[in-house]
Order: sequence, then C-alpha cells, then structure tokens
Amino acid sequence: MCGIVAWYTPSSEAVTSDVLATGPAMLARLAHRGPDDTGQARVGERAWLGHNRLSIVGPANGRQPLGETGPWSMVCNGEIYNDAELRESLPGHRFTTASDNESALALLAGQGPRALDRLEGMWALCAATPDGRFVAARDRLGIKPLYWARADGLYYFASEMRAFPLAVQRAVEMFPPGCWWTPDDGLVRFADAVTAAPVQDGLTAAELESRTRGVLVDSVRRHLMADVEVGVFLSGGLDSSIVAAVAAAEYAREGRRLKTFAVGVDGSPDLRAAREVAGFLGTDHHETVFDAAQAVAALDDVIASVESFDAGLIRSAVPNWFLAELASHHVKAVLTGEGADELFAGYGYYHDRHHDPATLHCELQRTIELLHGLNLQRCDRVTMAHGLEARVPFLDSRVVDHAMSLPDAVKSLDADGLEKGHLRRAFTGWLPDRLLWRPKLEFGTGSGAADLLTPYWNQHIGDAELAERRDDPVTELRSKEELAYYRAFRRALPEVRPAAVLTRFAVA
Repeated sequence: MCGIVAWYTPSSEAVTSDVLATGPAMLARLAHRGPDDTGQARVGERAWLGHNRLSIVGPANGRQPLGETGPWSMVCNGEIYNDAELRESLPGHRFTTASDNESALALLAGQGPRALDRLEGMWALCAATPDGRFVAARDRLGIKPLYWARADGLYYFASEMRAFPLAVQRAVEMFPPGCWWTPDDGLVRFADAVTAAPVQDGLTAAELESRTRGVLVDSVRRHLMADVEVGVFLSGGLDSSIVAAVAAAEYAREGRRLKTFAVGVDGSPDLRAAREVAGFLGTDHHETVFDAAQAVAALDDVIASVESFDAGLIRSAVPNWFLAELASHHVKAVLTGEGADELFAGYGYYHDRHHDPATLHCELQRTIELLHGLNLQRCDRVTMAHGLEARVPFLDSRVVDHAMSLPDAVKSLDADGLEKGHLRRAFTGWLPDRLLWRPKLEFGTGSGAADLLTPYWNQHIGDAELAERRDDPVTELRSKEELAYYRAFRRALPEVRPAAVLTRFAVA
C-alpha cells in the first residue's frame, strides 16, 4: 500500500519553479502512507509522479514510479490480486519487477486505459509518457482513495486531501470510482460498482450456500497474497470471524499461526467475543483497550486522517484508530470484514424499511455505491495513518458479483428475525454456533465507542451552539457530536469544501 501524488498540465508553459516544488511537498504530506521508500520522476515536460511505498509484494525491486525506461511511467496505490493471471496473458510485456502493480502498467502500455477493467483488486493509479499522454484511474468500488483538483492550468492528483496545497484545496474533488481520465477523452466510466448479472435461480439453498462459501474462501486466500505477514482485525462479529476462520486455516496449512487484533473499552462485547473466536481458532491474539479520555484525545488525529466529520463514521473510526496502531506493531497488512453487511443485508434498517426483496436489492446496491466515501474511506485512512495496509476480501469483485446475483429472497430475515442467515449457514462448522449466530452490533456500539463519545459531546456543547449551525445548508450538522467533529475537520482542512467530502449513508 502506498501514497501517490501527480500533476499534469496541457501546456508546459504552466510549469513554474513553484509548480516544480509542489509535487515533493505534496508527497511529503503523505509520508505516513509509505514509510518504506519514496520515489519521484518528472515525465516529459507536462507531468510529475510521486510515490511513498509500504512494501507488501515484491519488496526487493518494486520501487516506483514503475516503467521509467519504457513508454509509460506509473505510480499505483493498491494490490492487484489477479496479477499472476495477467502476467500469463501478457507475453509481450517484459516484466522487470515482482510488484503486482506492474501488471497494471503492462495493461496500460499494451492496450490503453480501456483495458484497466481487467484489473481485480483495490487500486488507484496515475501514469504519464514523455510525449504528454496522461491517465488517472481508480478501482470500481473506490476501495483505494484518489482526489483531484484543477487550478492555474494544472491538474493535481493525490491519495488524500491533506496533500494538496492550501491554495488548491477549495478545488479538490473525489475522483469517481470505476473511472479513468485522460486529457483527450476526459472522464470515462469503465466499470460500475455492481455489475448486472443473471440471478442464480434454480439452485437449492444448500447449493447457494456452497457457492457463497467457495467464493469467499477463494477471496480470502487471494487477499493473503503478500511477501510479509498478514493479520486480521477481529471484532468477534460474524464477518470478521469468518475472515479470520478462513485465514487461520490457510496459515495453518503452511505451519503458521495467524495474528488477530481486537479493540474495545474494558468489558465491551466485541472484546469478549473476539477472545472467544481467537481461542476457538487458535490465533495469536492481541487486544487494546481505550477509555473516554483517550478517545477524545485522539479525535483531532482521527478526523485529520479520515478527512470527514460524519458522526457515525468518526465514531467507528476511533476504535479503528487504536486497533490499527496496535496491529502496526506486529504486521504490515490486515484483512477486515468490511462490505459484508452491504452485500448480505446486515443492517436492521434494510429489513425495517425494505420488506420486498426487490427493493431490498436496490437499497443494497445504493449503499455499496456509497462505500467509497464512508466505510472504505475510514478503513483506508486509519490504517494508512499507521503505515498499515487494510484489505477487504468481502469486496473482491468476484464476491460482489456473486452476492449481488443471489436470489433476492436469500437476504431476507430468517424466521427468528436474524439477519444474514444465508451467510451464517454457509459457514456452519467453521465457528461455534453461539458465535456464528451472534446478533449483529455495529462496530461503534460493540467496541463501546458510542457510549463514550456521544454523551461526552452532548454534555460539552450547548443547544444554542448546535441550533446556530443547523440552519447552515452547507454543513447539515445533525448533532452536537457532529458539530465537534466539524470543528476538528476545519482545523485540519481549512479550505476544503464540506460538500466535496460529505457522503451520507442515509436511510432510504
């Protein structure tokens, strides 16, 4: 995992000494994303590429920018999980590194940006040629971040908004997932978050569960691809427990013991459940405990990293912050359970408001399309702030395509009113039944963060303060807690427009 920066100009006349200094300064502000190495290159007269590297795959020779001796130079943030398959299908490219990112460069050089839809993984990239061509692109779900801005005749790109100069921040926008951009073609969509696929009709419940189990096991295996040790964030809930169970089994086959990590306030439900799951799986388990004083003290750093002030997002980011800090002392990459609730209808409101399976499917698709500005943003930022890579096997393209082609009725509540019955049954025997059928708790609740933060701000911010800001249509602050987070957001990113970052996971 890495941090990338780039700029491009249609006219070399716009490149001043100040512009030349901008790229390295932006890259320096993303040093946390790549503590292992840094590289930069001026590409022709119109482009500059920068890269901070966290070495996960091909650590010995994967330095970026890649391809500086060929027609294209590229910086990429992410992992390409079908790298081996792509290498076999691209015999015309002479691979010079073990980096999985080089398969993206090979596709681009050989077939152009339209071939980027063949990449399976999480990635964002910028590439340029000496003769003035340029491409920026991002994976279909937006698992990896990318922002851009146009100012003073230049286009700027970076993994985080904090990288942009203050004078450019007001122009910053989120680069849309599933799109590539070139100066000639503009913004082009190459993939949707959810692709249309035939419904898997005519199969028994057992056959569907077998398919779900198979695609998830395969995904976890591929997401363990690394030249370093990979751990698992373990909340004790269904999703992370499934990921841990599969990963632990894979490591056991190699004679290795999986490391798992849990977080919560003292005595929280997540900590207790995670200990039980770890004990059952035999993992090397680590946990960290935080209290109200630590949570409040960390808020400025958390909000500056997440680059949002959405109350629900920040509330869940705080325990994630302490969890990532813990894990970073033991591993360089972790797997998480992100995305399972959106694929398999894990949130209660899905069923409260969408009783018809067809409308439930539409709501699932809508929330999957919003993940890049919410849970995925939180997942990426709190881990990368500590030089840690987070991987999301539930959001692998093959898993998403399978889950969204399941018959809609499969995702309805079970007769006992429990969500995700299909997913639970698919992994019968992988976990004790008591844990497999544990009712869902949102991370902020299960970890205990919600019980600390919301009451704290209700006590420390007056009603009049919130009333004064509630009439502001730009910020749409909904609570005292969110007002506190907005103030911290403003301190961290004084010039970024709130509308450019605010994605509401509204109940529809």
